[in-house]
Amino acid sequence: MLLTRFITSISHSNFKSNFLLLSSATMSSTTTVVDDAKHGFSRPEMYTKNLAGSVEPYDRHVFLCYKNHRVWPPHVEASDDDPLVKRVAAAFKARKNDIVVKTKITVCEAREEDGFSDGDVLIFPEMIKYKGLKESNVDSFFDDVMVGCKSWGSGVQDAIAGSYIFVCAHGSRDVRCGVCGPVLIDKLGEEIHLRGLKDQISVMACSHVGGHKYAGNLITFSPGPDGKIMGHWYGYVTPDDVPALLDQHIAKGEVIQKLWRGQMGAPLDELKGANDQKLANGDDTHKIKKNVELESNNLSNNENVVGCCQGVNGVSCCRSASFEQNKVVDETTEANKKQGCLVSLSWPLLQKRDILTATGILGALAVAAVGYRFYRRSG
Repeated sequence: MLLTRFITSISHSNFKSNFLLLSSATMSSTTTVVDDAKHGFSRPEMYTKNLAGSVEPYDRHVFLCYKNHRVWPPHVEASDDDPLVKRVAAAFKARKNDIVVKTKITVCEAREEDGFSDGDVLIFPEMIKYKGLKESNVDSFFDDVMVGCKSWGSGVQDAIAGSYIFVCAHGSRDVRCGVCGPVLIDKLGEEIHLRGLKDQISVMACSHVGGHKYAGNLITFSPGPDGKIMGHWYGYVTPDDVPALLDQHIAKGEVIQKLWRGQMGAPLDELKGANDQKLANGDDTHKIKKNVELESNNLSNNENVVGCCQGVNGVSCCRSASFEQNKVVDETTEANKKQGCLVSLSWPLLQKRDILTATGILGALAVAAVGYRFYRRSG
């Protein structure tokens, strides 16, 4: 009798435990489906925007390794609990007029297992890593590297190699990035492992890079067909796109056009690459539209807005520093000679004398043409 009750008790206990586990798994699965439909890869806004041109051109990308993406606050560059990032953001704002290279600064996770610690700085396309950035030496880093374009005297410099993929997983900033980013990171890790490329490709979570609506967002830095390091931005990336990103973009240097947002370096009027087809919204991928929605990189705008990409007083952990520098070409060129930096210049401004000279030449040609016609008729 006692044995029967004991067995019945155990069976009831096991049934209850299994029922709770099954219920928990079912709820988790349901939550995942709901999250994916509302914030993930199945959300209605996917593929509704034209991606090409949604990134303004720039020439240098700096990543500050700091903690884990799961603990980043929504506005990490303005957080008193994250003094290093806040100090870098403040220096970025203070020195923006001195920085002649169009630069973006983004926070990425510090992955100790891959050799990246808090305060490490990665710079592309130079493929340089500096160790030891602290609140106390931020000014010297900006003086030497960001402004002077030379080696940092107070830091330890190492060369980095291979390809890097930064995935926006800043969930506290936007739930779509929080849902899509970690899934993409896991999928990239799986596919890289299957291809035996773990030592050649690094995948890291990064803070918001602009364009919540384009999640999943990622940035790749890898050698192009000519061997030069290229930085390409992708949006609307799903786990199904990961094999193509590795096999076509990373391995062959072919851009996945339907997901392409823009690139580091000069803008392209026409893009050659994989998937030469119509985009989901019907736009021809060979025609890079100029009138696309851009999240402004101009630090002079919205100076009181607080956000990851528009932080306190417009300072940002992921914004371009030099869009305010609308200096004349002579001044910029002279600065380039002094700094020895690589800068992509906008079209030069025509001087007044050049305009007058051109006008005079056109006028003379017009008079000559009229005279010739009169001569022909009279003859």
